[in-house]
Amino acid sequence: MRIIESNQIIDVVERLCIEAACNLDEGIYNAIQQAASDEEELGAEVLNTLLKNADLAKAKQVAMCQDTGMTVVFVEIGQQVTISDGLLSDVINEGVRRGYQNGYLRKSVVADPINRINTNDNTPAIIHYNIVGGNQLKITVIPKGFGSENMSAIKMLSPSGGLEGVMDFVIDVIKKGGQNACPPLIIGVGVGGTMEKAAILAKTALLRPIDKPNDDEFWNEIENELKKRINELGIGPGGLGGATTALSVNIETYPTHIAGLPVAVNLNCHAARHAEAII
Repeated sequence: MRIIESNQIIDVVERLCIEAACNLDEGIYNAIQQAASDEEELGAEVLNTLLKNADLAKAKQVAMCQDTGMTVVFVEIGQQVTISDGLLSDVINEGVRRGYQNGYLRKSVVADPINRINTNDNTPAIIHYNIVGGNQLKITVIPKGFGSENMSAIKMLSPSGGLEGVMDFVIDVIKKGGQNACPPLIIGVGVGGTMEKAAILAKTALLRPIDKPNDDEFWNEIENELKKRINELGIGPGGLGGATTALSVNIETYPTHIAGLPVAVNLNCHAARHAEAII
């Protein structure tokens, strides 16, 4: 059994909140550079502006976007790990609280969805736990901005809809809201499980590096085909037209019931902010 001190976790979560908000992922940065070279004048100008913004944010360690999101945290906790001094959820929320305060990040969480009173510290976070083997703790922080989150969707398809039904739904989501989600987009798709499992799959799909192909050859081909069709829509960078609407389409799947075909689409703007650490 390994004991991990609460203060160590707090420090790590605080750091990850700031890193995710200020540092654009290198793979995404490179993909935007490549897309800029393939775009027409207006699209290239938008993409190059995003790169300049990312450079400034990293150099000055300020948020690359004013919407620093609602903090989503994925935790993989080894079965041999014990946390000292308090509940893990409380410890993570304290890290979020400090990260948003000390990183000068906008606090965007309201305590009640109808009464809309700001909590003033960006807590509580949305925390997903997964118990795994070993004696380590892996924490992934995703500040999820709502420009893209609001354009996400889920649908319970009939199994008869099949693959084309899944693909048509993904395309329809982008047609309806892609221009409002700050493209170019990273698009996470979850297929299978139950309603909530599909949504979580779509969110975790956003974490896969955009230059890493799907391990499943069949789904890798579907990802490439969807990316092609989405980019043919012409929404383009900033929604102003162009060849680059999607930088990547990432699909995750899970077994499901014989009577169902759940599909969720979770959109991320180009920033796709996330940072992780293993303790």
